[in-house]
Amino acid sequence: GAWGSLGYFGRISDAEGAFPGLRWVRRWTGGGVVDHRGDWTYSLIVPRGFEVAELRGGESYREIHEALVGVLENVKLAEGGGGGGVCFENAVEFDVVDGAGAKVAGAGQRRTRWGLLHQGSVAMGGGGRLRGELFAKRLSEGVFEVELEVDEGRVEELVRERYGSEEWLGRR
Repeated sequence: GAWGSLGYFGRISDAEGAFPGLRWVRRWTGGGVVDHRGDWTYSLIVPRGFEVAELRGGESYREIHEALVGVLENVKLAEGGGGGGVCFENAVEFDVVDGAGAKVAGAGQRRTRWGLLHQGSVAMGGGGRLRGELFAKRLSEGVFEVELEVDEGRVEELVRERYGSEEWLGRR
């Protein structure tokens, strides 16, 4: 089915109003409502001690998105903007935009005592896995190691036990 996600502080009623008919999941990170029908997504978990995890929020966001600009075509970092409830309607500083200034990639971040969680969405069709692998390679070159393996069993368990629950989704 068609999926969307909302930021940790978002309201499910706002998400459902913006994109009726989608199934929803709540992210641990902030940010707006994202329609995932035409994007590819990624999550970075960066333990404390790695330089990018120790940077201030805007700087880590910039550094990660600079790596993303390096693997996408005809894009640049946004110089500012207002953001908003629906993620791709407005760019904020260091989002990725096309030549006309339309937002094509954004993310939310959360810092804890263990490190940095960065969850992003790229609204560009085609080549998602290849671009994702190029992005991971670029990030791992002198920044931090990237694990591309996914434990599908553990993912299914987490969805079943926590993130797929109505309690998690409707918490606001």
